[in-house]
Amino acid sequence: QGQLVESGGGSMQAGGSLRLSCAASGYIHSINVMGWYRQAPGKQRELVASMHVSGNKVYADNVRDRFAISRDNKKNTWHLQMNSLKSEDTAVYYCASTTDWGKNWGPGTQVTVSS
Repeated sequence: QGQLVESGGGSMQAGGSLRLSCAASGYIHSINVMGWYRQAPGKQRELVASMHVSGNKVYADNVRDRFAISRDNKKNTWHLQMNSLKSEDTAVYYCASTTDWGKNWGPGTQVTVSS
């Protein structure tokens, strides 16, 4: 399998914006779905947003009107634009690709939102 690397995390005050990026290499054309997940301390990992190769997008209810997933085809990179950040958005964010043979995860990037 190829490799996924997230970037763009950091610290932000509530109400601010961050854009996460997920760079994929090695197996771009085999990716059926790219998803962004997050895991807060003491909580289970949860799906934030996903994008099918067809362009169909899915969002968690608690981010639907604030976050947007997109793809830069030229750079083999997926983005998660996060606006109107809240303290409850604090978590480690992971991108994960789904192919015919399974799911591949990036190492994650920390997002911390202070109120």
